[in-house]
Amino acid sequence: MGDEFRGWSEDFQRYFVGLQLDNSKRYFEANRRLYEQEVRDPMVALLRSLEPEFGPSKLSRPNRDIRFSKDKSPYKLNIYGHSPGGYVSLDAKGLVAAGGRYQMEQPDVIRYEIGGELLKRVPSPYPQDHPRARLLRHKYLIYWKNFGLQPWLGSAEARDHVLEVWRDGDDLGRWFKRYVG
Repeated sequence: MGDEFRGWSEDFQRYFVGLQLDNSKRYFEANRRLYEQEVRDPMVALLRSLEPEFGPSKLSRPNRDIRFSKDKSPYKLNIYGHSPGGYVSLDAKGLVAAGGRYQMEQPDVIRYEIGGELLKRVPSPYPQDHPRARLLRHKYLIYWKNFGLQPWLGSAEARDHVLEVWRDGDDLGRWFKRYVG
């Protein structure tokens, strides 16, 4: 694998479409080299190229955790990575770049007015008829840009688009770091 991010070849889409049609170990093993070279390695290179500005990154595993799931499909239909600066995902439909705060703890939720996934009830100590009950029932705040399939996915320009989304979210990230932790 080369260290410089150059984008993804069109083969990434072929891999994901094939996996959607045959989500099996047999398919994955038959296409492992395609996954590693055309899906995983470019994502690793992209994440590494963003680390100097956004910090250490982590890459998802291709395997799903099926222990407690009704869906026993063994492989994820996308690849994604994240860092303190944001989240990026690639699948058969294209590229998504995002950021924000996910799965906030209850003390953080009740201290701030944020938007995101709704809780069923307003967390205590607030009354259920609180004037900002709708906001208090949220657990996360995210932003994202779904680029879909673009010709520039096959070039280093894809990095520029992820970088733009992550930089746009810097103010929000600083706010979370200052007030939420």
